Amino acid sequence: MAGPNTLTINDANFQAEVLQSAVPVLIDFWAPWCQPCLKLGPTIDELANDFAGRAKVAKLDIDSAMELAGQFNINSIPTVIIMKGGQQVARIGGVSPKATYADALEKALKA
Repeated sequence: MAGPNTLTINDANFQAEVLQSAVPVLIDFWAPWCQPCLKLGPTIDELANDFAGRAKVAKLDIDSAMELAGQFNINSIPTVIIMKGGQQVARIGGVSPKATYADALEKALKA
């Protein structure tokens, strides 16, 4: 489950929430059966709170959005991708410390 500031991305809202976003978007590609993904979940929610109003933080369940996962060549999960202006600007595979994601998102904000 996503926190109150964490968006849920799917096929229906991807265009509006990600590609047309005026701010950077961090997307956590995950699945509910993935244990490392579940471990990363609280960090994603913390980032959503930390960056509220400056960037979007979102989760995309690969099982319900297989086409999007394929478009981004998601071969393993969790994979976090940061998008800005409709383009991928960062990609982080596996579970990393919160600072790794925060630093990448800060760079996207300043770019």
